[in-house]
Amino acid sequence: MSDQLNRVQIRLKENGSIRIKGIVDIVDADGNVIETKSDFSLCRCGASQDKPWCDGAHKSCGFTAPEGVVTK
Repeated sequence: MSDQLNRVQIRLKENGSIRIKGIVDIVDADGNVIETKSDFSLCRCGASQDKPWCDGAHKSCGFTAPEGVVTK
């Protein structure tokens, strides 16, 4: 049961961000925790002014991408 409580969900939203649900540690190149966040979105379009966080820029920059991961 505790494994279920500690699981993090990552969702690639259609024409949008990468949505993270759950508590995660953001670490630097040396492995130091620089921030702990929960329930947030990462930029996937490259247009956010607040990278790596999503600021909604995908809505106006014409970004298109399918929901989820495309497999060949």
